[in-house]
Amino acid sequence: MRPFLRQTIEYIGELLRVILISLAIILPVRYFLIQPFYVKGASMEPNFYDHEYLIIDEISYRFKEPARGDIVVFRYPSDPRQFFIKRVIGLPGETIQVKDGGVYLVNPKDDKLTFLSESYLSGVATPGERRLQLGLDEYAVLGDNRPSSMDSRHFGAVSRSLIVGRVWLRGWPLDRVGKFVTPAYSYN
Repeated sequence: MRPFLRQTIEYIGELLRVILISLAIILPVRYFLIQPFYVKGASMEPNFYDHEYLIIDEISYRFKEPARGDIVVFRYPSDPRQFFIKRVIGLPGETIQVKDGGVYLVNPKDDKLTFLSESYLSGVATPGERRLQLGLDEYAVLGDNRPSSMDSRHFGAVSRSLIVGRVWLRGWPLDRVGKFVTPAYSYN
């Protein structure tokens, strides 16, 4: 065999090995652990802006349930081909009441309302009136830009099976790169 032909075959063989090893590493990470997500729209402003690039953690919710305040990516209940990004506000079994510009947790014993203080909203009111009784595998989700968000006030509760993962970090733009931390809540 000619030296040139042998070198070419060895080069192609080495290139194929590198590609196969790369795929063996990248594909499981991409499809089972983390996933990129591109923000479209203004429903999560001022915390997440249009065209930001996020990394979604898909593994955490295999070991624990979503918590109040987590920002999640989920499949839109009316069209599972579409993905939405919203904040978890209501947890399974709870009743959530949206009224008078705020979000309230409803006490099941006496129907008393407890205001949910959301410091990340920067004083933005929550328009609309909606009461949601959540099932044992359902969550209420709201956008941070409440006047411009299509969320549980419009389409109701989101089943746990539709939640893809939680926002782990922002990768773009570079001046806003950082890890997301779930906020603490106060109840009044």
